[in-house]
Amino acid sequence: METLKLELKTLIIEALDLEDITVADINDSAPLFSDDNDGLDLDSIDALELGLAIKKKFDVKLDANSEDTKKHFYSVDTLADFVASHKG
Repeated sequence: METLKLELKTLIIEALDLEDITVADINDSAPLFSDDNDGLDLDSIDALELGLAIKKKFDVKLDANSEDTKKHFYSVDTLADFVASHKG
């Protein structure tokens, strides 16, 4: 699971072109879409770009309008759980 989290952090940085952020800067449990608690303060455009990158890299189906999808994108931890449960 740690390897998957590392892959997701790297993907977040690369897909969103976060030049001043390193993998070590991203807290696994911090909210991705808030600047509270060391969050990345991502926005809806970032969510779309990240969703496409995850879909492409991990071949998982995402429903942009689903409340469940929003929950999965809360943090690196929740994204890792989602991807792990949907990988072949």
